[in-house]
Amino acid sequence: MSNPIYLDYHSTTPVDRRVADKVYDYMVHNFGNSSSIDHVFGDRTQEAVKKAQQQIADLINSSPQEIIFTSGATESINLVIQGLIQPYPHRYIISPLEHKAVIDTCQAMVKKGLGEIVWLKVDNKGRIDLNHLEKVCTHGADLLCIMGANNEIGNIYPIEKIGGIAHKYHIPFLCDGSQAVGKIPVNFEDWGITFLTISGHKLYAPKGIGALVIKKGFSLQPLIYGGGHQKGIRSGTLNVSGIVGLGEACYLRQLEMREDEGSIELKRNHLQSLLQAKIPDLVINGDTENRLAGNLHISIPNMPNSAIIARIRHKLAISTGSACSSATFSPSHVLRAMNLDDTTIEGALRIGIGKFTTEIEIEKSAEIINNAVMEILNLSNKY
Repeated sequence: MSNPIYLDYHSTTPVDRRVADKVYDYMVHNFGNSSSIDHVFGDRTQEAVKKAQQQIADLINSSPQEIIFTSGATESINLVIQGLIQPYPHRYIISPLEHKAVIDTCQAMVKKGLGEIVWLKVDNKGRIDLNHLEKVCTHGADLLCIMGANNEIGNIYPIEKIGGIAHKYHIPFLCDGSQAVGKIPVNFEDWGITFLTISGHKLYAPKGIGALVIKKGFSLQPLIYGGGHQKGIRSGTLNVSGIVGLGEACYLRQLEMREDEGSIELKRNHLQSLLQAKIPDLVINGDTENRLAGNLHISIPNMPNSAIIARIRHKLAISTGSACSSATFSPSHVLRAMNLDDTTIEGALRIGIGKFTTEIEIEKSAEIINNAVMEILNLSNKY
């Protein structure tokens, strides 16, 4: 196989060709500005935006009027955390396993004297202590931040239960749905979610497009001014082609998610079995009873992940952690928060399988990883 195999779907997904065709049409043919109300080019794109809102709303069970468009989850998260209307300082309750967009933004607010953080407790499987969550919620907060599914270990969190706790104590609930929407059912209306983020490039839509779903009755202060677009919350000319792509991707996920994720899970389990057969001391990180179908987060104790990556990077695309912090060369904050030992953290590898992964690629990937492990073992025995 001359082309490298791609198994880093948690980082980004290839754009579905059917989505790309829609994007192309709205870049080249139906290219109007949706705010241009004086001609049909604007009319067409305005209707396309409304259709995309409906497609997203249908997938997550929200109202289309609750959806605004952003450049992606990071912007959406910043808009919520920095745009809360209550008087400062804000009290944030957050999981230590959150994406850096949540953690870094909350910490930036703390450094400015505009907030304080209450950290939730997690166990060594990355599961949230719901009793502790309820206890800290009794003291009130301005925002609770818990993701729908973890971008490293793949844990799926009990969002309906968490939303119920937040609702009980009248705490706005920000759910980062980047890894969840399009992979598992998400019910915005009924699960007590106040703010939900969606990222296009995690569900086979283009990069640079996302959505923020805002519960009726809540509002945010804008971070970007100039024109009053999108109810004045997020000004700027809409990325119509990206919006159309996101809408189409959500439409396709609604149709195909159940079947796709079932097939993906079988492939993940097969790869896991192939690796365990050759690497007896292989560790599977996270909550294996509640994880994304395409997630396989492993550690090979006493074998640095950098040694594996160095031998396979031109054959197989997997990662040592989250792409959002890959430039920092620091140990995963997720694995640190889980109190895993140093050898497990240093040997951690994140494998992400998607709808375009083939059975042949699964077999070949196992061979590539197993061969790299044997090469390292033979080299260490030699010396």
